[in-house]
Amino acid sequence: MFDYETLKFIWWCLIGFLFIGFAITDGMDMGVGGLLPFVAKKDVESRVVINTVGAHWDGNQVWFITAGASLFAAWPLVYATAFSGFYFAMMLTLFSLFLRPLAFDYRSKIDSLKWRTNWDKALFVGSMVPPLVFGVAFGNLLQGVPFGFDSLMRVTYTGSFFALFTPFTLLTGVVSVAMMLLHGSTWLVMRTDADVAQRSANIGRVVAVVLSLSFALGGVMIWQNIDGYLVVSTIDTMGQAQPTIKEVTTGSGAWLNNYKETPLLWLVPAVGVVAPLFVALLLSIKSKSTSVKVFAFIGSSLTIISIILTAGVAMFPFVMPSSSVPNHSLLMWDTVSSEGTLGLMFMVVAFFIPIIIGYTLWCYKKMWRTVTIAEIEQNNHTAY
Repeated sequence: MFDYETLKFIWWCLIGFLFIGFAITDGMDMGVGGLLPFVAKKDVESRVVINTVGAHWDGNQVWFITAGASLFAAWPLVYATAFSGFYFAMMLTLFSLFLRPLAFDYRSKIDSLKWRTNWDKALFVGSMVPPLVFGVAFGNLLQGVPFGFDSLMRVTYTGSFFALFTPFTLLTGVVSVAMMLLHGSTWLVMRTDADVAQRSANIGRVVAVVLSLSFALGGVMIWQNIDGYLVVSTIDTMGQAQPTIKEVTTGSGAWLNNYKETPLLWLVPAVGVVAPLFVALLLSIKSKSTSVKVFAFIGSSLTIISIILTAGVAMFPFVMPSSSVPNHSLLMWDTVSSEGTLGLMFMVVAFFIPIIIGYTLWCYKKMWRTVTIAEIEQNNHTAY
């Protein structure tokens, strides 16, 4: 079918595709949860906001689960090392994610304003902590993670939870949260009307500018302040996993080497800076047609794709660089599963990914409508 080198590259693309799919689908409902306290001023407006994602949020989780499972199966050493290094951050993410299904399911079970308000706060926390942690984790990957292997390939992590937070990683956390909020705001502009839609547009414009500026600032910091990584020895792209047999050096601006070698790639980060501003322009139109709303949502989706791709292109072929022992950095060439495993997994995803995409599109089409206050009041006992 494919040779080992091609399979390694295919799985780098597939894992990136799955995480982008997760960011677009689940990122949208996380953004809605993060905007809930700011765009809904009354309980019925909160129900309008929640019901725009009520039929989709759990289906969106499939992308997260599939991406995590693929990471475990295709890059087991990356999975094990990441969970060792980011253990407390991962546990914080999981506990915050627990709040989301509880908030969705229990919020409307008791007719008490205090009860509902408390679950709204839980939904806000469960929606904003994961993207913040993911953004901080991505910033740490770009800075390098302090780990190394012994002769038996047992990993040793020398960092700490608080060491994860630096000015650069906090900035990447802001970029991640802003991406989700912008995506959530464009979704609410499409799916709601009246005051909720207008407040969502107002917040979306501000978030879009913040996102564009913070993403550009992150690029300047990578250029001037963050040492990148570069493999200076020959890479055996057809070989089995041997992540400690190579020579890696670090240097200022090294993360930009791929862009310098292929200038056309500069279009990827350029879209990440310009697309949010385009979305802000669309959201500022007073009387928005359906096409304007749809283009704003497409624009926020393009923003997510370009920002994630910008990091992926910059780091290629690194997956998890080591700041303490750079030669032990994990590459997509030397940390993967066997050729047989990658080939079998490829046949599985070639069958199931079209199914996931198909039922996701079908679900959104069947549930598509503008959620209004009148609808919620007419379905008081069945709506979220």
